[in-house]
Amino acid sequence: MEKKNPKLTKSRQKKIISLVSKYWKRLLLAAFCMIIVAGANGAMALLVKPVMDDIFINRNRDMLLIIPGIAILVFFLKGAGSYGSEYLMNYIGEKIIRFFRDSLYEKIIDLPISFIHREKTGALMSRITNDVNIVKGMVSTAVINLFRDFFSVIAFLFVIFYRDWQLALGAFIVLPLAFYPIVLFGRRVRKFSTGTQETMADLNSFLHETFTGSKIIKIFNLQAFEKKRFKEKTQVLFRLEMKKIIAKALSSPIMEFLGGLGIAFIIWFGGMRVINGTSTPGTFFSFLTAVMMLYDPVKKLSNLNNTIQEGIASATRIFDILEEESDIKEKQSPEIITESIFDVEFDHVSFSYNDNEAPALNDINLKVAPGEVLALVGMSGGGKTSLVNLVPRLYDVTCGRVLIAGKNVKDISIKSLRDHISIVTQEPILFNESVKDNIRYGKMDATDLEIENAAKAAYAYEFIQGFPKGFDTIIGELGSRLSGGEKQRICIARALIKDAPILILDEATSALDSQAERVVQKALENLMKGRTSFVIAHRLSTIDYASRIILLKNGAIKEQGTHEELMAQKGDYFKLQTMQTAKGLNSV
Repeated sequence: MEKKNPKLTKSRQKKIISLVSKYWKRLLLAAFCMIIVAGANGAMALLVKPVMDDIFINRNRDMLLIIPGIAILVFFLKGAGSYGSEYLMNYIGEKIIRFFRDSLYEKIIDLPISFIHREKTGALMSRITNDVNIVKGMVSTAVINLFRDFFSVIAFLFVIFYRDWQLALGAFIVLPLAFYPIVLFGRRVRKFSTGTQETMADLNSFLHETFTGSKIIKIFNLQAFEKKRFKEKTQVLFRLEMKKIIAKALSSPIMEFLGGLGIAFIIWFGGMRVINGTSTPGTFFSFLTAVMMLYDPVKKLSNLNNTIQEGIASATRIFDILEEESDIKEKQSPEIITESIFDVEFDHVSFSYNDNEAPALNDINLKVAPGEVLALVGMSGGGKTSLVNLVPRLYDVTCGRVLIAGKNVKDISIKSLRDHISIVTQEPILFNESVKDNIRYGKMDATDLEIENAAKAAYAYEFIQGFPKGFDTIIGELGSRLSGGEKQRICIARALIKDAPILILDEATSALDSQAERVVQKALENLMKGRTSFVIAHRLSTIDYASRIILLKNGAIKEQGTHEELMAQKGDYFKLQTMQTAKGLNSV
């Protein structure tokens, strides 16, 4: 997904700068604090001359009292300025980080299902956690040091030229050389930082998968295999981190050495001026102190540049998500559904997940009447789930139209469209909240009485009342504290309370045992009353109540009719039914 267009990188850097500039008042106040710090640093260098000349050489007792008092004031101002700048810049940094986290989450939630399926969950989580934290380092820490060191350099330059302009010109022969490592090593740090962040995202994804699938790993005795895979990934991360550390570690010593050349020149040239009587020891040591303090912020620029390069690499990965365009487009002035009768029509619908793949659906023509229960059957890969996913626009058709109440779904507001559709999936999706909150997810303003009535209609009220805290019981991650049948009935209660006129049941009972299935089937019958329903089923014994049955094969409608009609045709449906009956199973 990484984009390396230089113009794109510059535009993203401008966006970050514009985000920072929104807090210009705090930036100005922080800059003022940094000027105080820089002024205090310069004053410390200036104080060296009177300390040397007035106290140690001339032995002036009055200055012995005045200079320490001034030193105390200088250090107090430096401390106050450091605190103010640190607090203000970190406030700005935290605000920007919160903006990135919120924006990333909102964007990922809004992006279509195709994007979520294409990306690794761990990689997306890494964007919101790891990458955003690295950007924080760039925005707060790096900007603080940038301004503070800039103002300090200005203050030290003033002291240097004020004390001895001829010696200052000599010092600047070496100074430009110290900037070379900043550019050289900065490029390498950005390269290795990008690799590190990508590897960390892959590691997060691996952890998510293995922790989620821990039961399978243990049952198949693959702990050693997964440990080996993890060690291989951490080895890759280790190598990248070490390369980054080498680049960072080399930049500072090289700058130290180049700075040392400058100091050596100053000692030789300045010492000659003191010996010749053209300068005083106090002036020389004040100058030398200022130069040594000047080289320190210049040296820090190398580490500062490393932090900025890491931040830019992370910001690039963040903007890759934020600038991702959705495949599901909404019109500028979409229609709002106001109808009370909801029929669904597929008009010459074809659909492919990718341009280079065979169509999942091919020229589907189908009309579903209001209140009709349409069962979709067929072998896996026939196109059943692909067909129902087009109704709420989880995907968009490649060709043709999907119409609800006579309106093309592409012309309808996505929110309005999905407000009128409910779904119960094979894998119950629940949240680590209370039973009440999970049911209320279908209707956020539902009263407690409405929640209880929905639970009763879903045959869930009795077992919920058996929980220690009833409807206030926390059900665990993905409902881990509940049985499969209990989870499914809570999902049905959630769909019931939404009271949507169009219902999608995607193999809602296929993962249940026969006893749980019978109870859930009763709840589903309550749910389907008066609704236009699409029922995907592998167990053909569970759909004999359907108004019509569609058999999909290779993305096309192969057979359709009632159970009796399809059995009489003795086609593919008859074969599937016979196969299941002969095996005494309820699944294909």
